[in-house]
Amino acid sequence: MTGYASAQRSVNTQADAADSGGAAFAQLGLEIRCVNSRFLDLSLRLPEDLRQLEPALRDAVGAQLKRGKVELRVSLDSAHAGGVADPSEALLKRLVQVQARTTKWLPQATPLGVADVIRMAANEQSSQRDWSADVLSLAQEVVAALAHARAREGARLCEMLQSRVQELRALAAQAEPLVPQLVEQQRRRFIERWKDAMALGEGGVAPETAHDRALAEATAFAIRIDVAEEITRLNSHLEEIARLLTRGGEVGKRLEFLIQELHREANTLGSKSAALELTRIAVDMKVLIEQMREQVQNIE
Repeated sequence: MTGYASAQRSVNTQADAADSGGAAFAQLGLEIRCVNSRFLDLSLRLPEDLRQLEPALRDAVGAQLKRGKVELRVSLDSAHAGGVADPSEALLKRLVQVQARTTKWLPQATPLGVADVIRMAANEQSSQRDWSADVLSLAQEVVAALAHARAREGARLCEMLQSRVQELRALAAQAEPLVPQLVEQQRRRFIERWKDAMALGEGGVAPETAHDRALAEATAFAIRIDVAEEITRLNSHLEEIARLLTRGGEVGKRLEFLIQELHREANTLGSKSAALELTRIAVDMKVLIEQMREQVQNIE
């Protein structure tokens, strides 16, 4: 199923804001989007500072989602204007040494400014900070929001599938009385042919033998077009689909299997058809089953 969710959070990047004379903040953002897929295909886009969190993020998403092409993006803006980063003494010493070496070889190089030093201090604090708790907490929040969005879409899909189940049941009910009618019509046709043959005296066949042959042909015809077994199995599959939709949970793969079985029974029904009305019913069933098959692939 498709879905989208996002969240942002301002996080203090300094371990002790009181000692530093003020707090510096980074903006942590996370967004997740999902489109339809038969399996879980998860791709992560993380800043280099958070690359080590990829296994934990995969576990967090995989615990909630089982199907779908999912893309998770994490952004980290260390230059968020929620405070001023306080450069450490070690960083200042390094910058002085780097600038001295640079100006020695490049006298025309522009000296570092205060803004440059603050930005580097923010980056240093961001890289030294342990982001795992904040990122995983935000990930759980976003995945939960995505799950709610997918649940709403799933409820709509469930309603659609239930309506298709009812339509298929109605078609099966229409097909059920057709076969006995066809068998009776064909039996009468065979008997009439037998009577005509007897009136013309064709073939020198005894009346009892011709009558038995006509009844045998009618019986063979009845066996050949009998779809009672297919309709029984089709109704059984529809009952199971309705039960799974009512129960909920991870039912997507089971529904896919049942849809395949429905398609098999509808094909057999069409191949055994001996009347235009039964052929029409089989075609209508295939259309409904195909609509269900397309949507079932989106269900968790």
